[in-house]
Amino acid sequence: MSISEKCLIAYENGDFDKANQLYEQIVKSGLPEDQLELADGLQHLGFLEEALSLYESLHILFPDEGEIKLALAETLQDLGREDEALIYTSSIEANDPVYPQALLMEADLYQAQGLFEVSEEKLLRAKKILPDEPVIDFALGELYAAEGKWLEAIECYERVEKNPNNVNLDISKPLALALTSAGRFEEALEFYEKALDEKVDSDTLFGYGFAAEKAGYNQTAIEKWTELKTLDPDYFSVHLLLARVYEKEEMLNESLLAVNEGIEKDPFHKELFFSAGKLSLKLGNEEEAESYLREALAIDPSYLDALQTYVKLLIHQERYEDAASEITAYQGGDEEHPELTWDLGYCLHHLEQYEDALTEYQRAYTYFKNNKEFLLDYGDFLMEYGLRDDAARIFSEALAIDPTDIEVRDILERLSEE
Repeated sequence: MSISEKCLIAYENGDFDKANQLYEQIVKSGLPEDQLELADGLQHLGFLEEALSLYESLHILFPDEGEIKLALAETLQDLGREDEALIYTSSIEANDPVYPQALLMEADLYQAQGLFEVSEEKLLRAKKILPDEPVIDFALGELYAAEGKWLEAIECYERVEKNPNNVNLDISKPLALALTSAGRFEEALEFYEKALDEKVDSDTLFGYGFAAEKAGYNQTAIEKWTELKTLDPDYFSVHLLLARVYEKEEMLNESLLAVNEGIEKDPFHKELFFSAGKLSLKLGNEEEAESYLREALAIDPSYLDALQTYVKLLIHQERYEDAASEITAYQGGDEEHPELTWDLGYCLHHLEQYEDALTEYQRAYTYFKNNKEFLLDYGDFLMEYGLRDDAARIFSEALAIDPTDIEVRDILERLSEE
């Protein structure tokens, strides 16, 4: 057993007194090959500062040796000293056998800095030297994926997948993710299946379920997301998606159960309460729906979707005063919310607060003048308020939208006769 092997075993076993003693012995009197073996082993074990010191000494002895420069750069990169790492990689000559590896490392370093064009240039240069090297195609695929260039990423990943020299790179998961991101959901399923054959993990199950749902295979999505929920109970986002796909299958009780499981895990997730409220309405449980919607609004008083749904529920229950109070108390910023303006007008109308109702209807008209349902509601209000000329004008606009509406035509005829 060499002295470097003895030193590495001591480091690995935590016998640092012995390890340091052997380390100093190798530094002072060891052969270069022992120093290199020890440096490589220390880098692998994560003793980076010790490895760096050895590599620097070796670099002084062999200033033109590309492998040592590359090892120095790798160690500096692991230490987070990227700028220093680039100094060594850029000093490796184009005729050096490790030059393609240096280009790959430079590409990685530049990509980490967000310099995607420079990274791509390095990788394409490496590909010219080694056109059939799958590691280079994989690195290009990862770069394009990071940029959101999914078609280019897919092309690179497919080259890796078809390359007979590829024996170590598991391409199934990144290819499945790229196909999903490109909207090619059906194609992605095959590679998700292969990825799960290699290793079952949360992200792959999530992606598989997502692609399956988008491809129209709702039962497959349910199966994969249920498996994910079992594998990783803390993968909170799956509950809302699982509820959505259950709802598509008209499995409303299962959908509500999934949402409630999510609420147990994350009791401050407003979308879960909102979803539970909507599902309860579909199931005819208005009291439960109100409770869920109020919880969503308690978490986020500016949650517009929840407020609109809650207001519609109150209007359906003819609780016009409650609905009007919710709308006027809403803190949604300075932005106009036309649907709420219409709802407020409707509520004030039924509360016989005609003057205020007119103001709201007039504001809503700007947004809904091409909406037949609004025009009919507005016209009914104007008739009741005694503004018959204005009502006739609004009903005429509604008839222009749908000339086949006999009831509106009859209303206009009656108004013209009065």
